[in-house]
Amino acid sequence: MRRRRPRSISAALRVVRDRSAPETLLAAVQSNWRDAVGEQVAAESEPVSERDGVVTIACQSATWAQELDLLSSELLRRLNEALSGPRVRALRFTADAARHNPP
Repeated sequence: MRRRRPRSISAALRVVRDRSAPETLLAAVQSNWRDAVGEQVAAESEPVSERDGVVTIACQSATWAQELDLLSSELLRRLNEALSGPRVRALRFTADAARHNPP
C-alpha cells in the first residue's frame, strides 16, 4: 500500500471551511466581499444581513456608508460578477462601527 503525502494545513482548513459554510446568499456575499470590492473598501465595511436579495453592509462611519452608497451600482455589479450571476438585488449601507468591529 502506497502512503499518501500529507496535505498542507491551509488546504485542509479550506475544505473544512467550505463544507461548514452555510449555503445562503449572505454567506456567499461574505465569502466574496473582499475580492469583489477591494481591500480598502472591505477594511471599512462588512456584509451583515440579507433579506429578499437586499444585502445590508455595516460601515465604519457615516462617511463610508454615504460614499459606498454613491458607488453602489458599481459595487453591486462587481459583487454579482463574483457570485456568477445577479443574485443580489441591492446593497444597503449603514453606519454601524460597533457591528463592524466587535469588542
